[in-house]
Amino acid sequence: MTAVAETSPATRRRAAHRSPSAKRRGKSLTLTAIMVVMFAYAILPLFWLLANASKTSGDLFSTFGLWFGGDFNLFANIGDTLSYNNGIFVRWFGNTVLYSVVGAGGAALLATLGGYALAKYDFPGRKLLFAMVLGGISIPGTALAVPTYLLFSQAGIVDTPWAVLIPALCSPFGLYLMRVYAADAVPDSILESARIDGAGEFRIFRTIALRLLAPGFVTVLLFSLVATWNNYFLPLIVLNTPDWFPLTVGLSQWNSQANSGTSGAGDATYTLILTGSLLSIVPLIIAFLVLQRFWQSGLATGSVKQ
Repeated sequence: MTAVAETSPATRRRAAHRSPSAKRRGKSLTLTAIMVVMFAYAILPLFWLLANASKTSGDLFSTFGLWFGGDFNLFANIGDTLSYNNGIFVRWFGNTVLYSVVGAGGAALLATLGGYALAKYDFPGRKLLFAMVLGGISIPGTALAVPTYLLFSQAGIVDTPWAVLIPALCSPFGLYLMRVYAADAVPDSILESARIDGAGEFRIFRTIALRLLAPGFVTVLLFSLVATWNNYFLPLIVLNTPDWFPLTVGLSQWNSQANSGTSGAGDATYTLILTGSLLSIVPLIIAFLVLQRFWQSGLATGSVKQ
C-alpha cells in the first residue's frame, strides 16, 4: 500500500508530461485527416477527368470510372477533339483566350487604378462611390445577365465579342480588394516625397505605386481570369453564332448533342466532351503556376515589418 502511495505521484507526473504530447498527436491526426479529405475532394474530379479522357468510346462505359481503360487513347482523343467539326474546338479555345486575357487584364488594371484612387485621393463622393462598389459586390452576375442583354441589344453589340468583353472589364470585388490593399501597401510618405520632387501623379502611379501594388494586381488578375474563363451564363445569352462561343458554351452544346443523339457521333461525342474539358483546364493550371510566385512574394512581404 505504501509502495503504491509512493509511486503514484511519479506516475501522475509522467502522465501529466505525456498528456500534452498525446493531445498534440491527436490534433495532428485530426488535421491530417481533414487535409486528406480536402485533397481527395480537389484531386479526384481531376483524376476522373484524366482517366476517362484517355479511354476509347467503348471503354468509357464498360470500365471503372476512377481508373484507366484497356487502351491509353488520350492523344488520339485530343486529335479527334481538335479536328472535330472543322476544328471548332480550336476556335472556341481562341475565343476563350481572347475573352480571358483582354477581360481579366483590363479588369485587373481598372481595379488597380480605381482602388489606388479610392485609397490615396480625397475627392467629393468618395465614400458614396465606395459604398456603391460594395453594393455591386452583393449583386450576383446572373441577375444582371438579362438587363445586360437588353442594354447590349439596344447598343447593337449582341452576338459580338464586345458583349462578353465589356462586362468582363467590370470587377467590383477586384476594385474593393485593391482599395483595401492600396491603403496599406503604398505609404503616403513615399507619395509626398515624389510630389515634392516634382513627379506627376501618373508617373508616381506608374513608377512607384504600381510596383508596390503588383501582388494585389496579380491576385485580382487570377480571380478575374478564372471568372472569365469559366463564364457560362452571360455568353450563353448574348452570343448566338457558334464561331464566337467560349469553351464553356461550346462544350455544353456538345453535351446537348450527345444527350439528344442528334450529332450522329453517339458515344464518341462523350469522349470529345471529356477531352475538351481536360484541355480547357490546362491554361488555368499554367497561369496559377506562373503567377503564384508573384502572389506568394507579395504575401510574404506584407507579413514583415520594417
